[in-house]
Amino acid sequence: MTGTTEDAHGSAANPFRRRSLLASAALVAAAQVPAANPVRAADPDPAGGPDPAGGPGQAGALPECAPPAGPGCRSVTGLLAVPEADRGVGWLRQALEVAVALELATLPPYLCAWWSVGDRRGEAARLIRRIIGDEMYHLGVVCNLLVAVGGRPRIRESAPTYPGRLPGGVRSGLKVYLSGLTRSFVHDVMMAIEAPDTPLARAADRSPSIGDFYGDLLKAFREAAPELSARGQLSSRIGSDELTPVRTLDDVERCIAIVKEQGEGTASSPADSFQDDHPAHYYAFAEIYHGRQLRRTDHGWHFTGAPVPFPDARPMARVPAGGWPHPPERVRQLLARFDGTYATVLDKLDAAWSGGGASAMGAAVHAMRAMEEPAVELMEITIPDAPGNYGPQFRLP
Repeated sequence: MTGTTEDAHGSAANPFRRRSLLASAALVAAAQVPAANPVRAADPDPAGGPDPAGGPGQAGALPECAPPAGPGCRSVTGLLAVPEADRGVGWLRQALEVAVALELATLPPYLCAWWSVGDRRGEAARLIRRIIGDEMYHLGVVCNLLVAVGGRPRIRESAPTYPGRLPGGVRSGLKVYLSGLTRSFVHDVMMAIEAPDTPLARAADRSPSIGDFYGDLLKAFREAAPELSARGQLSSRIGSDELTPVRTLDDVERCIAIVKEQGEGTASSPADSFQDDHPAHYYAFAEIYHGRQLRRTDHGWHFTGAPVPFPDARPMARVPAGGWPHPPERVRQLLARFDGTYATVLDKLDAAWSGGGASAMGAAVHAMRAMEEPAVELMEITIPDAPGNYGPQFRLP
């Protein structure tokens, strides 16, 4: 996030640049995938572990929301059960609190994958880095939306614990864990988080998807037509996107469309078209998994394009429940340093949307960059008497 300013009174420009996604691929490519499993292929990476028989989304006995509970743990199923006529401003605030938690929950696994990559000049690294920027932008968007309807983001309270489920019970069968980049991790976590709404690409589990949730959120905005306030919203250049205050219902529709189209609930209409030739998050991760770019052929969309070599990555092992047990002193120091910096990031983000504006956001960006050094150093330390290396835990002190 760069160039951040607080904007309460500026003129309304077109704040949302539609980008991302071979949208016409969403319906057709999904049809290539078995209903119970977005992608099935042998995992040649033994460090990633076996591909479970049930495919992505297999989970053990996990709580619906890992502690700390926080505002983001309101059940999405419960929110969507509220009659549409009763979804007023209060409902919107609760739903947007969940959205903040959801967007935040995607960042730690994607960051671990990114930090583990040794040579970042390749296509796979570029795709992951772009998606991290998108997710940071999505977090900014939902925070602005929450402020627009009179709420306040509580980002630190929304921070999830790993391994665990996505906030709010979205994709309730999915177990999200932290690991270095392996094909299993791409398949079972990264692709599973971003899997499209299209039934042909959905698992048998019928819990709400992120796309279901955002679709109902947009419908509620249309029906409630709440007054939107720009006071306290932020403006920022985030990657290749511009975050600006949301002032009108048209702004709301554009920003929710971008969040869905870039990855969370990919549009499924073959009629859709977009300016930039970037695949949506699910298909970008699938390109990494398959090792080929997604391309249109005479027989539909297939992963038959240019090679996407799977990069060499530091062998960060899965972080176990409760964190690394009995780590050596150097590892303890690095974990404390990382987790303290992570807490600073969340605190500064909270402050940014609570009146701290550009100054607090700048401090959050500075702290976020400082997380990489201890993370990479952890990934270079071998775990005694176990396969793989250490890595960040994303546990708040």
